[in-house]
Amino acid sequence: MPRQKPLPIPTFTPLMTITSSPGRILSINGTDYLFFGGTSYLGLPTLPAFQEILIANIRRWGTAYGSSRHSNVQLEAYTVGEQWLAQLTGAEKALTVSSGMLAGKLVVETLAETTDQFFHFPGVHAAIQAPCSLPFYVNSEINPLLLNDKPQHVTLLTDAVPVQFVEPINLQDIEKIAPSKHITLVVDESHSLGILGERGGGIFSSIALPNMSRKIMVSSLGKAMGLTGGMIAGDAEFISHLEALDSFIGAAGMSPAFVQTLADGGDVIMAQQRRLTENLQYFFALLEPQAPVYFDAAYPLVYPTHDKVYQALYDQHILITHFAYAGGALNRLVVAAHHTREDLERLAGVLNGF
Repeated sequence: MPRQKPLPIPTFTPLMTITSSPGRILSINGTDYLFFGGTSYLGLPTLPAFQEILIANIRRWGTAYGSSRHSNVQLEAYTVGEQWLAQLTGAEKALTVSSGMLAGKLVVETLAETTDQFFHFPGVHAAIQAPCSLPFYVNSEINPLLLNDKPQHVTLLTDAVPVQFVEPINLQDIEKIAPSKHITLVVDESHSLGILGERGGGIFSSIALPNMSRKIMVSSLGKAMGLTGGMIAGDAEFISHLEALDSFIGAAGMSPAFVQTLADGGDVIMAQQRRLTENLQYFFALLEPQAPVYFDAAYPLVYPTHDKVYQALYDQHILITHFAYAGGALNRLVVAAHHTREDLERLAGVLNGF
């Protein structure tokens, strides 16, 4: 369980350029480093079984398809892939787009037409930030504008697991909002899809607040799912509205080979989820109380709580994520499905030695 919040990073290391996909091993200037960074939580991008499914779908659908999703020629790949995502997340309907960032921007732009005021939870990702949005909390209390009797359509924006945190955000305070408010909730699940929830469907299906009128999920598919693209999930009425927008009609979709691979690769994805769970259980059991990290045993992101951790790991040829991010600092370890027990023992040994 978490012990304390992570510390900021005072300095950053130079950029490192590599010449092959970052899996569990990186070669930098002829030296191999164990890689505990990035976002490949399920280890899919470098997994041969997953690559073979994708390669077969590239041969079937080509490397890209630049036509509109509203073209007179419709590709079955989108139907099967989006149905798979809807079933996984427990949504009535799902829609794929070319990136997670586009998914968020498209949803926020659409909701702006019917929203009187946006409110955001702490640490919300840039993909779902809205102009003139107000903080949900003011001085650790619910924004008083959410408690008055003024009738309003309000949209709440949050990450499922905000950056620098390791547990799903607590949304119970939404129930305290005045009944005069018509509430829409937008949840970014980029770092929870494939990891949390039943079958890795994220927290979306478990959100059931009685005073909420609509909930919408957006997510990158390039994190746990290992495929470049994004998705939106929600009720059928809202998703159908998105499909009719000029900004959706005029844009090319996510690569059909990638969308088809979601459905075809379901068994491989679930197998990697099981492997990730096993790795997390094994790794966190190895850590001793003094290990300088902030974590939750069910989540693969681990945050150092000492500013010397990065260098100590680097000196032992272990590389973690370490860079300036969103006006602050991002310093974290990622325990992924592709790590071996020997990898985990080596990492734990350095952390326990602190």
